[in-house]
Amino acid sequence: MQSFFCERLLAQRNASPCTVAAYRDTFRLLLCYVRSHHHTAPTALTLQDLDAPLVLAFLDHLERDRHNTIRSRNARLVALRSFFHYAAGRDPANLPTIQRVLAIPSKRCDTPLLGFLTREEVAAVQATLDLTTWSGRRDQALFATLYNTGARVSEAIDLRVADFVGGREATLHLRGKGRKERVVPLWKSTARLLSSWLATRPSSPAAPLFPNRGDQRMSRSGVAHRLRLAVTKAAATFPSLRGRRISPHTLRHTTAMHLLQAGVDLTVIALWLGHESPTTTHRYVEADLAMKRRALAALTEPTPRDARFTPSDDLLAFLEGL
Repeated sequence: MQSFFCERLLAQRNASPCTVAAYRDTFRLLLCYVRSHHHTAPTALTLQDLDAPLVLAFLDHLERDRHNTIRSRNARLVALRSFFHYAAGRDPANLPTIQRVLAIPSKRCDTPLLGFLTREEVAAVQATLDLTTWSGRRDQALFATLYNTGARVSEAIDLRVADFVGGREATLHLRGKGRKERVVPLWKSTARLLSSWLATRPSSPAAPLFPNRGDQRMSRSGVAHRLRLAVTKAAATFPSLRGRRISPHTLRHTTAMHLLQAGVDLTVIALWLGHESPTTTHRYVEADLAMKRRALAALTEPTPRDARFTPSDDLLAFLEGL
């Protein structure tokens, strides 16, 4: 396992820190599960011990006891598969055990419709922020940046002061999944918010653009918590926000939907969001009910023929009612 992390992931694949951390957490959970349920120390495990029944029991444990979603369960399985593919070349004697683990399929799951906010709902959330406080001004700049750029929350919290370029052509430099980088233009209002935010806190170019109280980068849960507080306040005056699960990723979906509704091409939206393929962006077409209504309005409604009602035979009605 040490060879898998040091040689395969870091030296050979040059995996990103996020990938290494995700794989690390998977094996940490697996080893802790084996120690608590099978009373076997991690250093005493052999590859034969990590057979398909144990891996399946671990995956069930994630869903049943840790209440992980099916998507999280499948992500853990991807990490395990990567390790066993590597182990197949290092330990051919255990190929039967390895192949049985690799044969474990990913679990199918439902794909819900994407949730997004209207422009009025976005403005209502922004209006609840207390701009007399340090955290309120930071949240104002943060939420405006998320909505303007469509950035993932991981991309937003990784932003540094040097990534913001002000002026007439203000831009923001984002680092996305798979180490893909992109530059996104900013509205004048967003650029002014970021400029005024930075003017209140002198810091080095390498400092986080949106820090926490300890002047360190915010956590994903921290951003979600701040947004949840703002949505709860906005729901008091905006009933459509009540009872909805709104996360920072909802703002990303909101950006994509508003770009689509404004007539922006799907290819441009895919580049804006940093999608690997434009096919990923097609989900926003499926979620846009207004676009579907316009498509339906372009069709001529069918005109069914008037049919004379004929009552059913009494005996047949009796049999059908049994």
